[in-house]
Amino acid sequence: MTLGIPDIEIRLLVQAVFLRYGHDFRDYAQASLKRRVLQAQQRMDAPSISALQERVLHDPLCLQRLVLAISVNVTSLFRDPAFYRALRERVVPLLRTYPKVRVWHAGCATGEEVYSFAVVLEEEGLYERCQIFATDMSQPVLDSAAAGEFPLRTVREGAANYARGGGARAFSSFYTVSDGVAVMRPSLRRNIVFAQHNLVTDRSFNEFNVVFCRNVLIYFNRELQDRVHRLLYQSLVRFGFLALGAKETVHFSPFEGTYQDLGEKVYRKVA
Repeated sequence: MTLGIPDIEIRLLVQAVFLRYGHDFRDYAQASLKRRVLQAQQRMDAPSISALQERVLHDPLCLQRLVLAISVNVTSLFRDPAFYRALRERVVPLLRTYPKVRVWHAGCATGEEVYSFAVVLEEEGLYERCQIFATDMSQPVLDSAAAGEFPLRTVREGAANYARGGGARAFSSFYTVSDGVAVMRPSLRRNIVFAQHNLVTDRSFNEFNVVFCRNVLIYFNRELQDRVHRLLYQSLVRFGFLALGAKETVHFSPFEGTYQDLGEKVYRKVA
């Protein structure tokens, strides 16, 4: 197969970023990677991808902008309400049987889904026994997530999804408004640890009762998906729960036979 110049330049850029900084995008799905690199080139007003590479190699701030462009940070509060209803009905009752619950949100982006599950745990009376780890490879994204601040439009949309997902309170009880911005209440943030972790290059760092990795795998190629599935499997205690995105599955992965499918992209590790 003959590659065009942009494809060759993207491969060289990705390899250079890996060698210089250790960020590994080599096994990202190529179509998505190409689209995002071209967008980054345009935003940074670089005449070519090769010129973008030169900037990134010599300026860590340019690297930071490239990482933000390549990493996928699209998320929302209570995304996929049926998923959250499934958590309430099929996962929460079993979590009640544990004295302590460890939760990992892998690839947490700006934190909307971290706070969504924290709200579920609070409402279900489980938050105090939970330790939540929220990780992402981008520190600026993590800083945004740790602040717990969202536009009012975001929380209004989240409130509607919260109700459809089984929420029973006024969603406004979970945040305050300051200078036109919704700030999640400190009581929802105190058991959350935000930390850098790269699913591509880093190892498991604990065992968890629940692991969220939603809408991340779809941006990886098959080989990398399988590697990350191994990491997620190794990070779950037996009978722990894995939560994936709407277009993701454990089926056709090396660990397909080790999970029970609970529906709505919720799986329980059984082997």
